[in-house]
Amino acid sequence: MNESELVSVLTRLSSATGVAGFEDQAVEIAAGYFQSYGCTVKRDRFGNLLALKAGTAKKGRIVSLALVAHIDEIGAMVTKVEGGGFLRFTAIGGLDARTLPGQAVLIHGRKILKGVIGAKPPHLLTDQERKKTVPIDKLFIDVGLSYEDLNNIVSVGDIISFEQNPLLLSNRKYISGKALDNRAGVAALIFCAAELADRKHEANIFFIASLQEEVGLRGATTAAFGLNPDLAVAVDVTHGDGPGLENNFSYKLGAGPALATGPNFDVDLFSKLKNAAADNYLPCQIEPIPGRSGTDAWAFQVTREGIPTGLLSIPLRYMHSTVELINIDDLAVCGKILSFYARSVNYTHGKRS
Repeated sequence: MNESELVSVLTRLSSATGVAGFEDQAVEIAAGYFQSYGCTVKRDRFGNLLALKAGTAKKGRIVSLALVAHIDEIGAMVTKVEGGGFLRFTAIGGLDARTLPGQAVLIHGRKILKGVIGAKPPHLLTDQERKKTVPIDKLFIDVGLSYEDLNNIVSVGDIISFEQNPLLLSNRKYISGKALDNRAGVAALIFCAAELADRKHEANIFFIASLQEEVGLRGATTAAFGLNPDLAVAVDVTHGDGPGLENNFSYKLGAGPALATGPNFDVDLFSKLKNAAADNYLPCQIEPIPGRSGTDAWAFQVTREGIPTGLLSIPLRYMHSTVELINIDDLAVCGKILSFYARSVNYTHGKRS
């Protein structure tokens, strides 16, 4: 997969709707890519996408490796249809109220409606109000319809997604858009599948696009229990460098993915991923995480009797906004590291006591 193809994959994934609990559109796009690279695709009972690239081991038990990235995005839900044709809403996942006023949204009712998030104009704010972020329960969505027309189309509980087309910046290495947390991780898995399409590997490789990570690691929890793989590597995003951020809490864009180390991660798997990068001259940063990572890696590590788990994260700026930004090279390098590691896995790597 070349760079322009990778940008195309990420653009389609980012543009799709996939609010946590309502991920079908994004899942269908990802499934098409995995099928095109020789994977057998299915959905589990929870709805997670499971794409299998079968291994070629001839002797003994075939080891299974799960590569997992969550496909859901943050969004909102209608809580009230108000007089005048306005909607009130609540968050699905970690919405940042500071970024919401002025955003364009799509309301998924009986048909899709376009709207904008509004708030009281700054001219009319009190001195005290100017010092505070407007809370979500004080914001509203304006769709430009009468109450009667709006009430016939939209109901309490309908989901709301952000309308934001991806933007490839001028140097063509940086791409910005919504839901790059974690469609970038899914794109890295698709890149890995493309790398493995015409190559043999001993292990069974499961590519998992997990659901509902943003509301509690639910898809990863059910997928890990159902598959019970010998090994797992989660792919997510981490905080990218930028003005005002301390170096020990952010990672440089363009310097490769961040490989996590800490109690959430298997020491041997960490070493093998690190070696896969070094042996193939691929850049990789080290991210120390002293406790729970808050990613799908946590769900896999503590499932059943425990699954040896690693985590690769793509540096990303402006997390949980509609202008999340990554370097496309970091994404490609992440996919390559996964590919080299997957090809190295054999029975001795996944041996259980």
